[in-house]
Amino acid sequence: MAGTIPQHFIDELIARADIVELIGRRVPLKKAGREFQACCPFHSEKTPSFTVSPTKQFYHCFGCGAHGTALGFLMEYDRLSFPEAVEELAGSLGLEVPHEAGFEQGPDHRPLYDLLDRAADYYAQQLRTHPTARQAVDYLQGRGLSGDVAAAYRLGYAPPGWENALKAFGGDNTKIARLRDAGLITEQDGKRYDRLRERIIFPIRDTRGRVIGFGGRLLGEGKPKYLNSPETPVFHKGRELYGLYESRQAEANPPRLLVVEGYMDVIALAQFGIRCAVATLGTATTRDHLEKLYRATSEVVFCFDGDRAGRDAAWKAMLTALPLLRSGRQARFLFLPDGEDPDTLVRKIGADAFTEKLEQSLPLSEFLFEKLAGQVDMDSIDGRARLGELAKPLIQQLPTGVFRDMMQQSLNDRIGLQTKAPATQRPPQPPRRAPRENRTGMTPVRRAVALLVQKPGLALLELPQGWQALDAPGIDLLADLVATVRAEGELSSAALVERQPDPTTRQHLSRLAVIDLGLLDDEDEQFIGTLRGLCQEQRRAERDALLAKSQVELLSDEEKQRLRELYQAQGVE
Repeated sequence: MAGTIPQHFIDELIARADIVELIGRRVPLKKAGREFQACCPFHSEKTPSFTVSPTKQFYHCFGCGAHGTALGFLMEYDRLSFPEAVEELAGSLGLEVPHEAGFEQGPDHRPLYDLLDRAADYYAQQLRTHPTARQAVDYLQGRGLSGDVAAAYRLGYAPPGWENALKAFGGDNTKIARLRDAGLITEQDGKRYDRLRERIIFPIRDTRGRVIGFGGRLLGEGKPKYLNSPETPVFHKGRELYGLYESRQAEANPPRLLVVEGYMDVIALAQFGIRCAVATLGTATTRDHLEKLYRATSEVVFCFDGDRAGRDAAWKAMLTALPLLRSGRQARFLFLPDGEDPDTLVRKIGADAFTEKLEQSLPLSEFLFEKLAGQVDMDSIDGRARLGELAKPLIQQLPTGVFRDMMQQSLNDRIGLQTKAPATQRPPQPPRRAPRENRTGMTPVRRAVALLVQKPGLALLELPQGWQALDAPGIDLLADLVATVRAEGELSSAALVERQPDPTTRQHLSRLAVIDLGLLDDEDEQFIGTLRGLCQEQRRAERDALLAKSQVELLSDEEKQRLRELYQAQGVE
């Protein structure tokens, strides 16, 4: 299953991940005894059947059967591939993903990351020491930036000259090619020269804190005023967000993230203690941007100018966000006064007033309906009908769920459309709970499997022998689970389930991992007692088989001896 990623690392990830915290950032969970519950994010339902177990590090939906570990949730909810989910979870835990030797791997980009990190250090040093850096320092100080904020964002300076980076990091052809691959130099008419010159440098970091590119603001006259790294093997501007890493360093689970336009907006807000701002890199907000944002927070606030261009840009952002607004996700819009950007506004009104504006930002629902209502005559039936026609395809883009239902109801209220109540109203049903298995209705094998999945350490006890030979459904699975734990040491419930290669088996074990067994006694005694019962059943089956054989043919001496042993064992029992 793991490909080039070692199994022991996957086990470590699953063991260290806090599945409640991870899922809770995406789905509103409520405490229910020792576990947490929610309406399932993978199918539409009115009452919660989705259970998250912090002790087993596992989730399971008793409605649709969705189940898995933290990795499985990232793959299903965030639509990541297995390697992407491993990278995402490892990054959130500050771990580097190792790869097993002997397998074919993708390109090794570590030399590029190393070069980009050294380049960031080089630019930071130039800001402190280069004779011409005074202009850059004056500019940053004039914007009110402190040394602490400049250090947190690793701000730097690219001095004048065409070959500074080339001389610092070039040399042989391999190094020069790496500079080109990293986007630090460019070539034209057979000549090589630095891409970034006489600019304030803003290192761009990915969610794991690795430098992947740079932005540069020109000092003095000239164009372009801002210049980003080109697309490289490690930098794709349609996926990356400036300041996201720094925001999550300030607060691991920010209640909201603010999307602004430029580097200095992010920096200025951070200077005033507002560390939740990120910026796109010269592009409109993409689906990849939003997926990355919603992995970090449940609320995204888009900040735009209040003029027509700003509102048009906000509308495009809203259209991108609509299909992604699954349960628990919110989008809001903050429109700034004419002539202001976040940098100038926060310096004018201060952090408290700016934060208050964030609190008062426009919900997506209000922005959508206000924008469409402005295009029709709301005083006429024809105009309100037109509003319905305009809004309907937008609402249909929303994922099925409560928010979509409420948007449709809000539209109906605005256009005066009455919805018919159902002919008969059923009384509200109590919230559905995870079903409790009737202990008398579980086979001993299934109960033993359930006990073992819920507490894998049971396999490390001194266990009775002989049950493995019983010819009964599930015995092979039980034996395999015991062998796995004994070979690997005590695993978590989640890790034990994830090791099963068959999806049907994983789903079956997932259900058993969170089911209420109604245990009244010690799990150790329950498990060993169940295995003893299976041993007795195996001996009875073997005895009956030998007796049946003796009716049609003579038994061998060994078989007769075995039959006597089985009868003696029965007498002891």
